[in-house]
Amino acid sequence: MILDLAPADLLQSAVHEITNILSPHGAIGADGVTRAYAPGDFSTHFFLQLAVIIVTCRVVGWLGQKFLGQPQVVGEMIAGVILGPSLFGLFLPEIQGAIFPKEMKNVLYTGAQFGVGLYMFMVGTTFRADHFAQKGKSAMFVSLAGITAPFLLAILMTPWLMTVPGLFAESISRFNATLFMGACIALTAFPMLARIINERGLANSSLGTLSLTAGAFDDAVSWCILAIVLATFGAGPGVAVVAIVGGIGFALFVVFVGRKLLAPLGRMVEKQGEMSHSVLAIVMICFFLAAFVMDAVGIHAIFGGFILGTAIPRGKLCEELKKKVEPFAVIVLLPMFFTYSGLNTRMDMVNSVPMLLVAGAILIASVLAKFAACWGAARLSGEDNRTALGIGALMNSRGLMELIIINIGLQKGIIGLPLFAMLVMMAIVTTVMASPVFEWVYGRKARESGELGAVPDTAS
Repeated sequence: MILDLAPADLLQSAVHEITNILSPHGAIGADGVTRAYAPGDFSTHFFLQLAVIIVTCRVVGWLGQKFLGQPQVVGEMIAGVILGPSLFGLFLPEIQGAIFPKEMKNVLYTGAQFGVGLYMFMVGTTFRADHFAQKGKSAMFVSLAGITAPFLLAILMTPWLMTVPGLFAESISRFNATLFMGACIALTAFPMLARIINERGLANSSLGTLSLTAGAFDDAVSWCILAIVLATFGAGPGVAVVAIVGGIGFALFVVFVGRKLLAPLGRMVEKQGEMSHSVLAIVMICFFLAAFVMDAVGIHAIFGGFILGTAIPRGKLCEELKKKVEPFAVIVLLPMFFTYSGLNTRMDMVNSVPMLLVAGAILIASVLAKFAACWGAARLSGEDNRTALGIGALMNSRGLMELIIINIGLQKGIIGLPLFAMLVMMAIVTTVMASPVFEWVYGRKARESGELGAVPDTAS
């Protein structure tokens, strides 16, 4: 009993409990020493992780915005890498391992998917169909260029990359390796692009809509191609069939049927002047089902959220959702997405001159394939040079969607750790350069002329 203990023993016991708060408290394993994590351990770690994640993301985001002119989202991406094994785990491995044990990654993964899916749902509510109608031809032309050029460069580069030991799995065919590299280079990070567009004040502009539309199509194609690679690499042809047919079918259903089903909700909110809890519950149920469908068919929950968002009735309902849902999604949930990806990122794998040369070649090829190709396509489709350069700068952003794809490639044994690290470096560089290059070629003059407003202070 507590009362039977001497003060010194009681103090020692309390200190022992405090110092072992993050240790597992579950059943002892077969070795008689190792303990499993109890249910309470998961919640303890989760709440601490959220606190650490939000503090780090806000601080790094503020620093990036204050001194480097980067939007908050880029700071959050870098913060995710900082919290992983590349920095936090390198200098303080015991503390990093205690806060982010591998046993907790599945919990963080679920929160991450919820966050990025809900954010993309909110982005979908800002989608302007009238801009798409005006810029649809240009968007498809830009998107086609943003897919074709990367695959042409992948066809040229992959035979050389396959001669470098450790980049690809020994059993992979040149066809699969080429498809995978093409998908990685062709990717435009949809969530990252959406946040940059929002934070640069482009959400309601034709340039923003054109870039987001083209980026969404490029991203979807990359995921479908990844499904094909997985199918031909051993996952079975059903993976590709379900992903492509399911994704197209869901999009068509939402566009032609979902809008009509959701219209009464919009009228109800307009009549009441605010969104009731019942309406919010219905909207969230629809979101969860949309995310489930896209995840279940093998695409990604973010596309379910975005497609559903485009069908939400415009007006008071969208305004209420932005007011009541978006702040929590952006501040609390979305940083989990960046941190989860950062926990899988290693930056110490490119450790020799030949590897650095390969990494440089991949970076240069990736920038040429997206920036130059999308710029050229925008010019040929009738856009002026300044707008075309702005589109090229935005489309070149890859962000952590790239990390998701290459994590799948690593998990499935398609690529090795060195190529994984090179693609991580490419994703970070192309994302960091997106905002300053955009401001240099388009944003600065557009703000001076009044075409765009001042960049919002998203760090506050």
